[in-house]
Amino acid sequence: MRKSPKIRLARPLLKVADHRTVSPPPKSADPELLTPEHRAWRLAVLRAAHWRCQWPGCDAQGGQGGVSLIADHIVERSDGGTLYDPANGQALCRDHHALKSADARARRHGLR
Repeated sequence: MRKSPKIRLARPLLKVADHRTVSPPPKSADPELLTPEHRAWRLAVLRAAHWRCQWPGCDAQGGQGGVSLIADHIVERSDGGTLYDPANGQALCRDHHALKSADARARRHGLR
């Protein structure tokens, strides 16, 4: 009579899965964005834009019942732009603000 080979269990071959998770730290705004001066600058920029996105070809309307608009620094603060000068501000919808910021970040890091 012939002996059959032993069946090997897969369990010793598998590593134990690590199910630990890490939560990202809570989001917080830059302290300077919470100042009365910044709020006044933001309001001045949005009013000057008549509560519309200023991206060429975009007609997104902000304000009550409209899209969320961001008062954006034309020259970003990290690139030397002035903080509270209304001439360095423009109103952008969230989509166009993300595009503009990503492009500026890529240029700053030499990717464009």
